[in-house]
Amino acid sequence: MESRLLRNKYFLYVTEFFSGMSVMAVELGASRLMAPYFSSSQIVWTVIIGVIMIAMAIGNVWGGRSADKRHDPDRLYRRLLIAAIWIALIPFLGRYLIAGISLLLAVFIKSNFLVWAALFTCLAIFAFPCVLLGTVTPSLVKFSVSNLDDNGKTVGELGALNTIGSIIGTFLPTFVTIPAVGTAATFLIFSAVLAAIAVLYFVTVKRKRGLCVGAAAVLLILALLTPKFSFAFWEKDVTLEDESIYNYLQVKDDEEQTILSTNVLFGVQSIKTKNQELTGMYYDYALAAPVMAGVNTKKDNHVMILGLGSGTYADYCDRYFPGTKIQGAEIDEKIAEIATDYFGLPDSVEVAVEDGRAYLTSSEDSYDVIMVDAYQDITIPFQMSSVEFFSQVETHLKDNGVMVVNMNMKSSSEDSINDYLCDTIASVFKYVYTVPVEGGTNMEVFASNHMMLPQMLEKNAEKLPKGELQNMMAAVSKGLVRYEGKDRILTDDKAPVELLGMKVLDEIIGEELDYYRELYLG
Repeated sequence: MESRLLRNKYFLYVTEFFSGMSVMAVELGASRLMAPYFSSSQIVWTVIIGVIMIAMAIGNVWGGRSADKRHDPDRLYRRLLIAAIWIALIPFLGRYLIAGISLLLAVFIKSNFLVWAALFTCLAIFAFPCVLLGTVTPSLVKFSVSNLDDNGKTVGELGALNTIGSIIGTFLPTFVTIPAVGTAATFLIFSAVLAAIAVLYFVTVKRKRGLCVGAAAVLLILALLTPKFSFAFWEKDVTLEDESIYNYLQVKDDEEQTILSTNVLFGVQSIKTKNQELTGMYYDYALAAPVMAGVNTKKDNHVMILGLGSGTYADYCDRYFPGTKIQGAEIDEKIAEIATDYFGLPDSVEVAVEDGRAYLTSSEDSYDVIMVDAYQDITIPFQMSSVEFFSQVETHLKDNGVMVVNMNMKSSSEDSINDYLCDTIASVFKYVYTVPVEGGTNMEVFASNHMMLPQMLEKNAEKLPKGELQNMMAAVSKGLVRYEGKDRILTDDKAPVELLGMKVLDEIIGEELDYYRELYLG
């Protein structure tokens, strides 16, 4: 039975095809599993790809040597079954490993925390099954090649099937399984396929039946648990937990507010207060931009928001500056839907599901205010941080128009990401001012080429109705500081925003954990 099965090249080809597919599915699943904890930056992607490629290389060497030493297909399909079970367990056990490894490293590591945390997490969770899957190709070559007359053809066919499987394993999770059923179910689907191949082999050769039954039982239990899977396993008030092509999405709702978090579990991407009051967060400070531009003193105003999110800033502009035309660009369609379904985005707000820079490129409109709110921790779109981008923004501003940029990681160190961004902005705009957000890590940057912003803020704020908005403008006015640019310019060609952002993140983490280090380490 064994010989007949293994002589059937179609079975071997199926094994090769789905192993290649599964490797890529694991890689993409790894990025989604880690994004809520470490962000979805290029740094995290680099670590994931590097670890998986190293693991595959080790598996290739091990598989080749094992096949030469002992011609035993049982060993290959046993490894395939173990890999399948491990992959199925990843989303359920991985989140606890991520939390544990991160907490441990945070105490002992003072620099490059993100790199080290992502690296050790990947090694602990994803390396082992990829090593096992790396043994497939050399083992199948050994089983498939009986003479040297057609070995090149056989190896080529196996390699092609592995590559084709990898291609499908790239597109299928991204565009089908993850958006449709989620990350946990995606891991389970691909693990089930691998397990089915291994079980088919063992059933045919009538061996390892206990192992097959055990694997099937594990997969069944995990399938039943999948609907209850949550990244934020410690949270209790989660109204919605979902995934899109771009983001992990979490909506929390209580009596006081509704909050949207994307990718980073502890961060707040958007917020809406139930009492219709200001949030005390950066959105409030950013309202100074329309006041600077005199939106409250004239008609036919137009505000553009690049990175609409759930529409907190759009809602404020609609509420405090009625009659203003508000346009938002949001790349994630599901976030745009959440804005309407959970945050009550006003019907008057026009939403374009598109990258912010791409939208500006195609737009012929001019705006009184352009709000840039596309930065999330170290996940900063480089194409929206360069001098070319800010020059594009400037061309779309009306006379006396104002750009406001939300920077979400304040830093006291020299040559931080904020310094580079501010220098880049100052190379395009004549008047640049900054104001820190009290009680947070955000900083707002206001820029214009046509007016002195503090004077315009003070003048136009006097015309606001007395109340919380006028009080907020007074606080912003007191905190404004003129920024003098230097030569730290980001360009489309060179914008190392991830590395610069990581330095600030290390600084923030270090400040937060110094107390605990002193407490436990002395």
